[in-house]
Amino acid sequence: MKENATGMKELLTYIVQNLVDHPDQVSVTERASGGETVFEVRVADGDMGKVIGRQGRIVKEIRILMRAVAQKQGKKVSVDIMD
Repeated sequence: MKENATGMKELLTYIVQNLVDHPDQVSVTERASGGETVFEVRVADGDMGKVIGRQGRIVKEIRILMRAVAQKQGKKVSVDIMD
């Protein structure tokens, strides 16, 4: 099954919602920027650390996963955690 950008957005939302204490406050928006899709993730203030992780490890793994999914589709994506 081929995923599109909407599917990637849903996947990213699902991952982040399962990491945080306030999944109802997770917001993922997407925008095009220089030939790639940028996903902007916003979470509740107290959940920021859960998404970033110690030394940024969790957000790094999220980015690796999303790039792998995008690469399979011949697309480029990046994930920004917004505060």
